[in-house]
Amino acid sequence: MIKNILIDLDGTLTDPKVGITTSARYGLAKVGHPIADEVNIDWIIGPPLQASLAKILNVPVDDVLAEQALMGYRERFAVTGLYENHVFEDVAATLQTLQQKGFRLYLATAKPQIYAKQILEHFDLLQYFNYAYGSELNGERTNKGELIAYILEKENLNPAECVMVGDREHDIFGARSNGIDTIAVEYGYGSDQELTAAAPKARIKTFAELLQFV
Repeated sequence: MIKNILIDLDGTLTDPKVGITTSARYGLAKVGHPIADEVNIDWIIGPPLQASLAKILNVPVDDVLAEQALMGYRERFAVTGLYENHVFEDVAATLQTLQQKGFRLYLATAKPQIYAKQILEHFDLLQYFNYAYGSELNGERTNKGELIAYILEKENLNPAECVMVGDREHDIFGARSNGIDTIAVEYGYGSDQELTAAAPKARIKTFAELLQFV
């Protein structure tokens, strides 16, 4: 029986495309690697960001250039990019209904926790969560599997009583590595091919459909 719902942020609760991609372009330009406007970098939304920036720069993940690009990204994102974002349809009402039905809700995002909480507060969604978990600014817990393991330990949760809701393969693989079933949202940034290959327990076309599965 599901009692606890772990929920991703970017591409699941909110659409952060403008803030993330514009801030990423800013950070890349600061290290001398500007990206043309016509180049689509939407794929960076969801996975750990430094790894995505390193891939664009064609350097190792821990390379100083990737770290500098990430610092440039945060310089803009922390002030402006956070709020270049909008909540998907039915999210607030669905979270409220889940809370009223007695489910315990936990945010599980690779985004730094400090930013994730600010975003939830800005959109008046933090009230529905028992706790909002994210990564640390130093890169700790950007791996979804490690983050979910941390949540299970901190909250003393039984994996069999949990489900993870997200839009990317990282959500599905991270949950599966901890013995948790997953529900993938199809309106986010994971392609049909990506989600099919990751094989979640279920797929939903709108966030409100979550109510039918839990």
